[in-house]
Amino acid sequence: MYEIAIIGAGPAGASAAIFSAKAGKKTLVFENNKGMTKHAWFENHYGILEIGGPDLIEIGKQQAVKFGAEIVEDTVLNITSTENGLTITTESGTSYEAKHIIFATGAATDLAVHIGLATKDGTEPRIKTIIDVDASGKTSIPGIWAAGTVAGVSVHAIITAGDGAKAAINIISELNGSRYVDHDMMKKA
Repeated sequence: MYEIAIIGAGPAGASAAIFSAKAGKKTLVFENNKGMTKHAWFENHYGILEIGGPDLIEIGKQQAVKFGAEIVEDTVLNITSTENGLTITTESGTSYEAKHIIFATGAATDLAVHIGLATKDGTEPRIKTIIDVDASGKTSIPGIWAAGTVAGVSVHAIITAGDGAKAAINIISELNGSRYVDHDMMKKA
């Protein structure tokens, strides 16, 4: 069983995966290669002079894998609650078990609606519907969280990445039973 499964490998999903895998949590990421970031060009992202969306996504996925996250190229079709957590069923017919799931699906809400998550009108241009979340990222179904554009934050990649990290940190804290903080220090010469 995975501790954290993430649907979406764009800035919100990959950022969540980096934090959760680096914290030692068994992490699975679903990538369907349909995200809007793959069409973007960035010159307003802190710490990066300029980068194309496909490169930003690839680097994020590489970072997540570096810390132990598994990435599966498949589309999630259904999620059901079980006695021990949640079951995820994919287009390929494979099922996965997870304690927590993060929706980081960009503008896509079809799966959220299908499984009965509470939604509401979006506030960003061209984002009609978002998943209704609390300040921590929790949705109306226990164990399911949302981050990034689908959770109602700005479509800007740097903001969605931060929101993905926030959701992951909140889940990690819940799993650990205490607030999780991840700060690396440079090695002294």
